[in-house]
Amino acid sequence: MKQLLIEYNPFFVRTALTEDGELVEFGVEHVTAKSRVGNIYKGKVENVLAGMKAAFVNVGLERNGFLYVGDDDSVKVSAGDIVMCQVVKEQMGAKGARLSTDISLAGYTVVLLPGGGFRGVSRKIENDEGRARLEELVASVCPQNMGFIVRSAAIKASDEEILQELDSLVKIWEHIQEDYRKAAPGSVVFREAQLVERTIRDNFAEEVDKIIVDEPFLAERLSSRMRGAEVEYYDGKRNIFRTYGIAEQIDKLADRKVTLEGGAYLVIDRTEALTVIDVNTGRFVGGKDLEDTVFRTNIAAADEVARQLRVRNISGIVIVDFIDMQSEEHRKAVVERLREDLKRDRLKTSAVSMTGLGLVELTRKRTRLSADKFLLEPCERCEGGFVVSATHLAFKVRDELVDFSLADDSPSVVARVHPCVIDRVFRFGVMAREAAGLWKGRRFYLIPDETLPRDGCVAEGRRDKVLTLPADARLVY
Repeated sequence: MKQLLIEYNPFFVRTALTEDGELVEFGVEHVTAKSRVGNIYKGKVENVLAGMKAAFVNVGLERNGFLYVGDDDSVKVSAGDIVMCQVVKEQMGAKGARLSTDISLAGYTVVLLPGGGFRGVSRKIENDEGRARLEELVASVCPQNMGFIVRSAAIKASDEEILQELDSLVKIWEHIQEDYRKAAPGSVVFREAQLVERTIRDNFAEEVDKIIVDEPFLAERLSSRMRGAEVEYYDGKRNIFRTYGIAEQIDKLADRKVTLEGGAYLVIDRTEALTVIDVNTGRFVGGKDLEDTVFRTNIAAADEVARQLRVRNISGIVIVDFIDMQSEEHRKAVVERLREDLKRDRLKTSAVSMTGLGLVELTRKRTRLSADKFLLEPCERCEGGFVVSATHLAFKVRDELVDFSLADDSPSVVARVHPCVIDRVFRFGVMAREAAGLWKGRRFYLIPDETLPRDGCVAEGRRDKVLTLPADARLVY
């Protein structure tokens, strides 16, 4: 059973897609750090590097975007030129956003390509008759100078819904052109839908059985939008992820080590250039002999590697170091198992054959930031190391205080927490929902305590009408 869980807050949104209770995709977006992938800008070319066949374009972001020119005569630019461009890859580290002049506008059932070119149907629609009918339907009304891709979700939609959405996308494009003419260089002229809308849109074609959301207005909106999926409003007092057993699985995404059944495990390390996943037998002893043990471990590892790529949103180049196997048949079987698992990934992912040393190279399309960007942050005490981010720990502290407040009805709660976590609580509005609802009429104070571990939280209920607190105590909203 596929379930999509959505935690909504005025300051942030978190989404979790599960299959039979297992987390397979996770997303986070904060109001001050929204994704820019899909945004369209009026950019100004700052400089062109002919040797790299690239241009660097000022679109008003922290760094100039990278526009690949290549050998395409239609994308010849010079310094000072004004161009319409779209972000296709998020800014990462010291690298600016990847840009493209090939604009696309994505809907639930169809993607409009205003610049023309390709006209076709998603490969996920395998029925030839159905493909031909949908392509003919959309082509009959799509402007002649534009292209399109019919998405697999079109199977579930009526002809009227498909054509209405296409008409809506064409009108959006007309507005974009008008805004582009009026905009100053370096301005955004179109903003892509944010996390909730994107998640619903991307999973619209999937067989999602139920969507569970903790915000009533969003539940009502989704009920009228989704076809074939049950939408449920969650009004429980505990955090939705804790109630459905997802919180612990999210916490594990910050772990470097991933345990497999039987004691085998993966070790995931990321560098600036690539991600390395090492497979280890650990305590797993198997049954027949060493070759059998290694083969069974590698098969289990292939399944988990594919899941970790999705759930952590690992992208770019990935090297998987499987345990060396003597049998060529076994090596082929492991690679084939991995390829089959990767077919379930919505992002384009490919795997080459296995080397004699058990190495398999993967490439996964890079667009948005990985889960690591939210769950981890550089360690201040060591060079190159990472620790669980204070932002993620702030969510954990919030959930612990919710559970404490449900068990203790004291009018005041005083909690000692590490200073870095308190900073994120107030900076990102982590507890705003609880303060305005569940905790309304009660007082919650956070006291910074550097003697506690970063994930520590010591709470106590107070019934005194007058509290004596240290000067650095902070009232939660």
